[in-house]
Amino acid sequence: MDSGLPALMASSRFLPSGTLLESLIHICHEVCSMEKLPLIQIRNVSTTIRRIKLLSSLFEEIQETNCPLHPSSILCLTELFSVIRRVKVLIQGCKDGSSLWGLLQTEIISNQFYVLVKEMGMALDILPSSLLNITTDTREQVELLHKQAKRVDLFVDTKELQRRDELLEVMASNSEKKSTNRSFVDMVKVKEVLSIIGLKSLFDYEEEISKLEADAQKQAGTGGLIAVSNINNLISLVSYSKSLIFSGEQNEKTKGGIRQRSGTDVNRNIDYSSSSLSMFQNIPDEFRCPISLDLMRDPVIVASGHSYDRNSIAQWINSGHYTCPKSGQKLIHMAIVPNYALKSLVHQWCQENNVPLTECSSSAAPQLERSNSQTKTHENIVVDHISAAKAAIDAVKMAAEFLVGKLAMGSPEIQRQAAYELRLLAKNGMDNRRIIAEAGAIPFLVTLLSSNDPRIQENAVTALLNLSIFDNNKILIMAAGAIDSIIKVLESGRTMESRENAAAAIFSLSMIDDHKVAIGARPRAIPALVGLLREGTATGKKDAATAMFNLARYNENKSSIVLAGAVPLLIEQLMDDKAGITDDALTLLALLLGFPEGLKEIKKSQVLVPLLIDLLRFGSAKGKDHSITLLLGLCKDGGEEVAGRLLINPRSIPSLQSLVADGSMKARRKADALLRLLNRYCSHSQNPLT
Repeated sequence: MDSGLPALMASSRFLPSGTLLESLIHICHEVCSMEKLPLIQIRNVSTTIRRIKLLSSLFEEIQETNCPLHPSSILCLTELFSVIRRVKVLIQGCKDGSSLWGLLQTEIISNQFYVLVKEMGMALDILPSSLLNITTDTREQVELLHKQAKRVDLFVDTKELQRRDELLEVMASNSEKKSTNRSFVDMVKVKEVLSIIGLKSLFDYEEEISKLEADAQKQAGTGGLIAVSNINNLISLVSYSKSLIFSGEQNEKTKGGIRQRSGTDVNRNIDYSSSSLSMFQNIPDEFRCPISLDLMRDPVIVASGHSYDRNSIAQWINSGHYTCPKSGQKLIHMAIVPNYALKSLVHQWCQENNVPLTECSSSAAPQLERSNSQTKTHENIVVDHISAAKAAIDAVKMAAEFLVGKLAMGSPEIQRQAAYELRLLAKNGMDNRRIIAEAGAIPFLVTLLSSNDPRIQENAVTALLNLSIFDNNKILIMAAGAIDSIIKVLESGRTMESRENAAAAIFSLSMIDDHKVAIGARPRAIPALVGLLREGTATGKKDAATAMFNLARYNENKSSIVLAGAVPLLIEQLMDDKAGITDDALTLLALLLGFPEGLKEIKKSQVLVPLLIDLLRFGSAKGKDHSITLLLGLCKDGGEEVAGRLLINPRSIPSLQSLVADGSMKARRKADALLRLLNRYCSHSQNPLT
């Protein structure tokens, strides 16, 4: 063991023992002297600090002896330094981060403390305490610490779990519009939960909002849309709670400003649009769109984690901007996610302040006047038709927003059902597909593709497939970074239907030329399709073949299809009547024939020519067209070898003559050309065709 340690030490770049002990003592002091410890994870933090204090005594005693350390001791101390450094980062994160977000993640953070204590125990496994010149008390304390660390169990504070559940209950009731006449937020319960975790003063609330915004930006940088949505729900909740709890202070500050403006505003023409509304109503800053500075009636979240009114941010993005207006941060995708919590709070505020939720349309009156000039019967039909269509669209919009909210906040069972409902809703109608995408479903469905639940994964990939039928959604799905997750489902989906629908989704997305390039550039995409062609059901094989055909229309992808071994499998499908993909296989083979590597691979088959001859007689019209295309191409490029194989087959000439007489215009022309080509070969061999 000792002979191997110096090499390990060199490779790990261990610090000299003196420097290592100084670093350990210093970092232990930093951890143990932390002030204003977090109000979450109290027991985990305190017990971990107590363990580090005990280790600090050990390090100080070792330093005082000033004796050379055994290599095992240096290895142990180095591991302990790594563990204590991560403990410091974890406690600092709990202290500096949002208490509310930490409360929602209480089980995850508790597990992080548990893992670090376990690693501390594993590091102490290699500590040769008998070789250390330390007191008996210290040795016994370290051995006790070692035993405790080895036996430690995961501790999750039940009180914190209870507070978390209360918080989730408030957030859930905040996102569900159960009543239009009742307040959505139980302020007594909210204030109690917030007070327990340390939010008591106005400064505490503002500091918590800042911390939540920082956490949202961190999550947005990694594309964690569900986390961003949850954090924004918390921001909305804290902001609104602040405005209610400290409304007295806010009102005093704003009254003076309103009085100062009233002298100049009184003689202006009053326009009760959302723009003028912001001049007369005391709208909380949290409810104003950062772009228009007006009330956010339909707030949405962008990739940076900031909220905007849907119309304002849509205009910003559609005008060619790809950055967050508030932070200037580049948006990693253009998807927008409804902020249900903020929308609910805005609606509650509007009800309490008698502010209309919708704006009246002045264009409705002239339209009604014009309709009066028409007959009464026709007028009723038109109005009824418009009303019915509008009601149907509104119903779909409400359903989509409700279901997306369940995707964002629900349990796995609720997410499974919501994804299934969206899958069905997206199955019919372009309007449905557009509305579901506008409700922000796509990013959440993409996240669910990695679910361990087979049904959630299957419903998510099928919903994305149905949504992709609408062309604009193809762009949104690709922008949401879905393709890599779809390929993973195609490779190793938890059900065969998931894999099949992933292949169908690739076919649909690749209808756009730029997407053919992007998908083909993924090294796992085409091999995964070939794998489904080999292993799938008849439906899966057909989906794989059609997807590869679409991708092969971009020349660079043809090489990948051939190299992935597609050609032998496609020829194999021609012999399998039950597979039912003969025409699809022929279509792809005909496309690959025009590519040198494809031609070379196709010519290797000894069974293809007789199969094609039979298909000339018994295949579908489309199958005959592609069969004659393949035979003519092989004869042109394969020369006498292929021609000879055709000529010795007694069915080839009658089949070609039958095609010349009864085939499609394209097939007749190619069959005639092939007959002339064969006749030329026969002329060279002094045995012309008759």
